[in-house]
Order: sequence, then C-alpha cells, then structure tokens
Amino acid sequence: MTSPYAFTHALCRAPARSAVSGIRANGGPDPDFAVLAAEHESYVSALRDLGLAVEVLPPLDDFPDALFTEDVALTFPEGAILLRPGAPSRAGEVAHIREALAARHATLLEMTGSGHVDGGDVLRLADRVLIGLSDRTDRAGATELAALLERLGYRAQIAVTPAGVLHFKTGCSLIDESTILAVPAMRDCPEFAGLEVVLTPTGEEGAANILRVRDTVLIGARWLATQAMLAARDVSFRPMATDQIARIDAGLSCMSLRW
Repeated sequence: MTSPYAFTHALCRAPARSAVSGIRANGGPDPDFAVLAAEHESYVSALRDLGLAVEVLPPLDDFPDALFTEDVALTFPEGAILLRPGAPSRAGEVAHIREALAARHATLLEMTGSGHVDGGDVLRLADRVLIGLSDRTDRAGATELAALLERLGYRAQIAVTPAGVLHFKTGCSLIDESTILAVPAMRDCPEFAGLEVVLTPTGEEGAANILRVRDTVLIGARWLATQAMLAARDVSFRPMATDQIARIDAGLSCMSLRW
C-alpha cells in the first residue's frame, strides 16, 4: 500500500448555482453562492500549490451536491471504485463521473448490489481502509465495498459512525499515519486500535474533517484552537475558508477525489 496522503492527482467538480439547495441535515441558511464558489476555487488552488495535478469537471445543475466528488467514488493509484451514494438525490451523479475516472484509471470497479456507501464514510489509513456505517452507508454496501477494495490490494474494516455524526469522516481524519483527529464521540472507536487519537478542542468538533495532503494539513480557518494544537505538534497546516461549504454539511475532504 502507498501512503494514504502522498497524492499526485485530484479530481474536483465546479459548484453549480443549484449548490445553494444542497442537502443539509438540520436546515439552516442557504450558502452565498459567490462566496461558496470562491471557497471552492481557493481549495483547488491549494491542492495545486501542494503539487497535485488537479482537473475540475464542469458543474451539474441537476445535482446540487455534485461538487462533493468524494461521495460518489474512491480513487487509489491502483484503480478507482464507483460507489452507490446513500442519498437518492445523488444516485445520478455516478454516471456523470464514470467517464472521467475511466480515462484516468486502468482499473475501474463498481458497486452493483443493493447496498449504499458514501465516500465520506471511508477513511484510508496507512495499513487498511475503514468503512463507517452511517445513515448514508449500510452494511450491505460496506461488505460489497470491502470485497472490491480487496481486489485493489486494500484490507477493509467496517466501523460504526456514532449517532449525530453525518459521515464517518465528519468526525475523524488523519493528522499523520499514526495519529487520528477525532470528535469526543469517536474516542473509543475500536478500529482506531494502534493509533494515537487526538480529540478536537471543546466547541471545535467541526475541525475533525481536516485533509492531509502530502506534508500539509488543510483545516477550516475558523478552528483556531485546533490550529494551535497542530502547531504545538509541529504539523504544517494551511487554513481554508469553509463557512459556506459547511452550510451544506460538507468539509475539506468532500470536494475532491485524490490519488
């Protein structure tokens, strides 16, 4: 297995104006589209600054959440897997990313069963891949995905996302190969055995969805206590504006497929 964050490529999709109507669990105000688009552009620029070759696919007006490419597929140096997103409104997105992935990956696998998996519930570690059961990812889907991952040479474990946490990676992310940043509700996740678990500071649970890219951690700009914690650990980080993205239940990992 290669490093879980030594990426060389990323695939993003520009937000459509319909993104302001994206799925959200608890209501709340619509994002400002112009600011959301600027956040997305800054994100793409950051990935390029960190050395990734980034391609941005055109927006899909019929699919408000399509800018969150992470949920419809998984990508690795060895190949890609098309998923079956758990939200019915997102099922059609898979067909629109198939061609782009087929052009970039010699091996393209696909979930074909009745189960569902969102990519936001899949966390790649140094030695295995965790699949978190959630409202968007069921056991049938996780079991099928585990078999597909094995075909690419990856061992999978099925975990449980705590109640109140939308996606598995809403509540945890990699700081480095041996360290997880997690919300308190996930501190005792048995699948974290052998890893150091660092908890988000009080009031900064939203910081858990950081994104490690090569030697740098991307983190939401508002999470100052978490940034201070990373600095104390000598972790290089880059603050990113995410306020509008967060209004539609998304974070930094959601906006790209990386390999």
